[in-house]
Order: sequence, then C-alpha cells, then structure tokens
Amino acid sequence: MRAGTGNLLDFGTNFCYYSISRRFPCVIRHMGRTMELSRETLESIGHYVRGNLRDWLREEATADLPVLLERSVRIEEELKAQRELMQQGFGHLERSVGLMERRFEQVDKRFEQSDKRLEDLRLDMNARFQEMHGYTTRWFTVISVVLVILSISGIANIFLG
Repeated sequence: MRAGTGNLLDFGTNFCYYSISRRFPCVIRHMGRTMELSRETLESIGHYVRGNLRDWLREEATADLPVLLERSVRIEEELKAQRELMQQGFGHLERSVGLMERRFEQVDKRFEQSDKRLEDLRLDMNARFQEMHGYTTRWFTVISVVLVILSISGIANIFLG
C-alpha cells in the first residue's frame, strides 16, 4: 500500500479514497463500500504492521538475494572486461605516442641537417663574395693605375708634343 497524492491510496490495482480528521474516525471507501475505522483500530493495525514489518522485509530481501548476487557477479565480470579493454586501448595509445615521438625526432634531425647545409652554403657564398671582392679590388686597382698612366702620358704628349 502506497500513499498517493491527496487522499488516494493505491492497493496494487485497486484504489481507495480515505479521509481522516481529529473529530471523526478514518473512513475508507472502496468499490462503493464504506468502512469506518476507530482510532483504537488504527493503532492496533499500526502496532501489528510495526511488529511484522522487519520479518516481511527480511523475507523479501532473502527472496531477491540470489538474483541480486547473480546480477552483481555479472556486473563485476562486465567491469573486468571493460577494464581489460581500457588497458588494451591505453597500450595502443602508448605505442602510437611512441611512434609519434620517433617521427618528431626524425623531423628534428632533418631540420638540423637542413640548418647545417644552409649554414655551409652561407659560409661558401661568403667565401666566394670575399674572393670576388679581392679580384674586383685588384682589377680596379690595375685599371685605375693604367688610366692614371694613360692620363699622364696624354698630358705629357700635349705639353711635349
């Protein structure tokens, strides 16, 4: 029996309407019949229910115990299977992370090799520019000396000539 909202009691598939007040005894109407219960009757029912409630609950609990034990065993087995799957997933994840780390190390090595090649090219180009600068400076000096000599000889021809 469950107490519903308002003044409706649910007895499985049958419903009873009741009313209780301090001045009047409990009145129960069910399927067109009315029954009045006095306060003493209600107290004796309450005493009877309180006295037997533990036994009733114990009987209910022991009846459901094998079902509950079986259900808990199934749940434990399922949790064990899920734990094993999770451990496998973590193992795959660790291997994948290891592969990614190796790839990153390979990429780092390639970048280092590229940096070294670029540095070598830069040094080679600087050496070539220095060499070209030396040739240019030497030839510029030769040409300047030749032009000065020609200029002096031209001036000398004008005055001597």
